[in-house]
Amino acid sequence: MINAAVLGSPIAHSLSPKIHRKALEILGISGNYQAFEVGESEFSGFLSNHGAANWSGFSLTMPLKDSVFGLISNIDETTRRINSANTIYRVGDSWHATSTDLRAFENLAVVSKQSKIAIIGGGGTARAAIGSLDSRASSVDVLIRNPKREAAMRSAAPGLEINFLEMGTQLSTYDLVIQTTPAGAFDEYAESIGKISGTLIEALYKPFPTPIAAKFIASGLPVISGRELLVEQALFQVELFTGAKFDFDEMRSALLAEISGD
Repeated sequence: MINAAVLGSPIAHSLSPKIHRKALEILGISGNYQAFEVGESEFSGFLSNHGAANWSGFSLTMPLKDSVFGLISNIDETTRRINSANTIYRVGDSWHATSTDLRAFENLAVVSKQSKIAIIGGGGTARAAIGSLDSRASSVDVLIRNPKREAAMRSAAPGLEINFLEMGTQLSTYDLVIQTTPAGAFDEYAESIGKISGTLIEALYKPFPTPIAAKFIASGLPVISGRELLVEQALFQVELFTGAKFDFDEMRSALLAEISGD
């Protein structure tokens, strides 16, 4: 039986329980997927009280993606490089951690060495995004408010040329824009953006559309929503939690349909 949950704070808005429960139903696997309100200060104690032997895995959201390091020793090299883990899964009776966010960005961000790419933000999701581009693109512009986050972004993608720009930089020349900041953080800048181009990946799914997503939609430009990103990373989590193999295309369609009204 699968026993899993999403952890974070705030957590009431999370669509992860609905997504994972539907996946278990489709797979015909008995299980339970819950949501727990867990902040940074409670995280260590929560893991201590919920041993790996009794759990299949945990999905992590804000503010816990940075908190795994130092608590779990089995973390793959790529996840250590981006210093952001959104998934804890059981191997035997021990915990392992990885970033299915990074794998989702690998699937959704279609790029080449010549692509002009902008990432908005410098947190854990931004590090997963830039890490997914490390061997596939040549350079990335990062729009960032806090220069203290520059070093971590460089470490996440050592093979990329990274240019750090002001948060209000115009977005008129890009093939791909990835927006990773929390709800409301980019809204004031979005209002002043003029011409836009390319595809937008918006990490937020509530509220949606965000002001920047609304601009892309109004311009007839492609938008990959936060729901799509959430489902994509969940596909890898379902695989890790259950050990089941399934058709990602079929499962993706079913899970997106499940949350289409939310």
